[in-house]
Parts: sequence; structure tokens; C-alpha cells
Amino acid sequence: MRTRRFFRLDYVISILKKLPALVVALVLLASCSSAPDFTPKPKGYNRIDLPAHRYRMLPGNHPYTFEYSTQAVVKRDSSYMAQPHWINVYYPKLHANVQITYMDVQRDRRLYNKMMEDARKLTGKHEIKATAIDERILKTPSGIRASVFELQGEVPSQFQFYTTDSTKHFLRGALYFQTATANDSLAPVIEYVKTDIVRMLNTLRYK
Repeated sequence: MRTRRFFRLDYVISILKKLPALVVALVLLASCSSAPDFTPKPKGYNRIDLPAHRYRMLPGNHPYTFEYSTQAVVKRDSSYMAQPHWINVYYPKLHANVQITYMDVQRDRRLYNKMMEDARKLTGKHEIKATAIDERILKTPSGIRASVFELQGEVPSQFQFYTTDSTKHFLRGALYFQTATANDSLAPVIEYVKTDIVRMLNTLRYK
């Protein structure tokens, strides 16, 4: 004689209630086992092959001279406000440019003070975008003192300086890049050109 099995209604209802939770658990288990393992990539920079540092003397009949990189070419500043002996030390492969401006202050103390003030104002214009501006004094082997400014952040000029003998000569320089690349990616190139600028200052002579 065949025996029939009957399920209690409340037991069936309890099983049905548990089904959604079981289905969700099974879906999550399946997705976890099949999902790829994502690992954030470390921050990196574009590979830039930089040549060894080599230098030569500045050509031309300027009232100053220094050594500059063999990777750069010297061009006369052709801007409308350029004065004699304003030059650009341009790196074609790196799209970097060091703008050099010069003024004969003619032992005029007011003109000298104005040049000092203008140099600091030009650096101060970058304060809006700069995260930091570090100033230090560099004393060259010949006894010339230079004020050097290193600017951090997304600024158009990352390194600036001015130097003077306090009586006749006033020389200012600023590094710019002719590219829209972020400064983080340009960091190796910035350091490379900064080394060259320090070499300029350490070999600077006034005539």
C-alpha cells in the first residue's frame, strides 16, 4: 500500500521565505569567484631619456658670461619689450626655455631697488597656483650671490633666480616649458634643467 506524504503549510512557507536569501548568497559567491582581481597601479612618469650634462661657454659680446648646456641653443629674445643682452637658452628636444634678462643699473640705487622689486613681483605672480615657493641664497665660487626660487605645483615657471653685484649688473632668469604636460610628469626634465641653471650661476662672470 503506497503511503502519501503531506507537507505542513507552515513548513513550506518557511522554505519559500529562505529562498531569496539563498539565491542572493549563491549569486554573490559566484561573482566573487569569477571577478578579476583589480590592483591599483602605482603612480608613474613617462620615460624620458636624458643625456649626460655637458657644457660650453656662452658666445657673443654680452656684459656677462656663463657655461650652458650643449643640449641648448642660445637665441636672442625677439619679444617687443626685449632689451640688448636678453637671451633665451632653449632646449629643442626638451621644449624647455630659460629666459635671461639683463639690466645695467648704472649705479642708480633707485633703479637697482626697482629691479629687485620687479623680480620678486614676477615670482609672486605664481603664488595663486604654487603649492610652495622655496627661496635660498646661492653663493658662487667667484663670490656672486644669487637668490634662487623653486616653485612647486602646476605653475608655468618652476625655477627662477636673480643675481646682482649691487652696483652695475642685474641678471634674472626663469625656466618655462613650451608644453601642456603636467609638472609631475615633467619632474625628471625639471631637475635636469635645474642642474644646468645652477651650473650657469656657478660659472657666471660679469665683464
